[in-house]
Amino acid sequence: MNNMFPFAACLQIEVCPGEIEINLQRFQALLATAQLPKNTLVVLPELWASGFALPQAAFFAEQTPTILKLLQREAAEHGLWFAGSLLEPQAGGKPYNTLFLVGPEGVLGKYQKQHLFRFWQEEQYLQAGQEPLPINTPFGLLGGLICYDLRFPELCRQQVFAGSKLIAIAAQWPLLRLDHWRLLVQARAVENQAFVVACNGCGLVKEGKLAGHSLIVDPTGRILAETGEETACIQSALNEEDLEAVRNRFCTGGEQPWLRRDASKIVDLETLQERLALIRQQKSKIVFTNGCFDLLHAGHVDYLEQARACGDCLVVGLNADSSVRQLKGPSRPVNCEQERARVLAALGCVDFVVVFAEETPLKLITALLPDVLVKGADWSEEQIVGAVEVKAAGGEVQRIAFRRNCSTSAIIENIQQYPLASQKKPS
Repeated sequence: MNNMFPFAACLQIEVCPGEIEINLQRFQALLATAQLPKNTLVVLPELWASGFALPQAAFFAEQTPTILKLLQREAAEHGLWFAGSLLEPQAGGKPYNTLFLVGPEGVLGKYQKQHLFRFWQEEQYLQAGQEPLPINTPFGLLGGLICYDLRFPELCRQQVFAGSKLIAIAAQWPLLRLDHWRLLVQARAVENQAFVVACNGCGLVKEGKLAGHSLIVDPTGRILAETGEETACIQSALNEEDLEAVRNRFCTGGEQPWLRRDASKIVDLETLQERLALIRQQKSKIVFTNGCFDLLHAGHVDYLEQARACGDCLVVGLNADSSVRQLKGPSRPVNCEQERARVLAALGCVDFVVVFAEETPLKLITALLPDVLVKGADWSEEQIVGAVEVKAAGGEVQRIAFRRNCSTSAIIENIQQYPLASQKKPS
């Protein structure tokens, strides 16, 4: 197995929103004239086949399997590998914006867009991805980003730390922010000491003119090839020895020290309000949920991860010991509130933990007025404490189904079935 694609190219095409046949013809016409060597990674723009015809996203997502077969045929005929984003259908939900890697044998893997661009209301029509993992290829791991993801360096960093030496970026980046495009593409290459192949769209769309200027950048930030604002193809050899020479001096992608104290996530209400006020100035979406979380188990963790995916910051209201006794009886909690809070704070999906002593979190919810109030799907909205107040303030309520059959009570009952070690008879 080779460690990296030996060649890379960008097919910068003018994407016509909603016109799949026209876009496919433009793709095939440019590919026919490109004369690319075998085993070239060919990066395509974001949503290159459908464009941003998002109100019809579900319809265009249904066409994706056919488009992927076309890419496979082209890959097999020319000995190439294609990476570009298409709408991916999702049963019972909104489509993903997904970068597929397609080779002669078909789809090898995919990367789903993590950050939807709220300024273009993408979240109304698309579902954000949740696992920014690199794609395994015969040429090593390939990292991926889609357009707005470029502004979030941790996404690239995670994939490089996992072993990627090459990052493919599919975008429809506007000309208005061309300087940001070039700067950020080079920055991702420099900070990760990785090759970056960034293909942008060109031409006019509803939101304005696209920037073009697709780039192939080496691990030092040097531009190996760049287009202008029109339809074009660029290509370059990728020399892995250049990458290794840079990383042999120092390797920033391999340094991942733990820089935070999770215990600092545990705050009182006054401190929490002060911190959320600053976070809200950035237009962040605050999510709130609550519970006892006694004997934290996999069901709790799965639920909290789903809750965190509803916004930008997750606040967990934790029942104090006195509150748990009111709800569960005098034998609970098993773990005291300080220990329960400390374990919750260690979860990456949790941003803040605040303890409340009342039987319900209504006082806490009305003081915070989160943008999203989350509760388990076993509760009807009419039963959810604080739902009326949150919705009256312009927020929303999300009910999340438990995907694991776990409960603290069942764990305790299971433990009680076993006799104490001191009571066992010697064998």
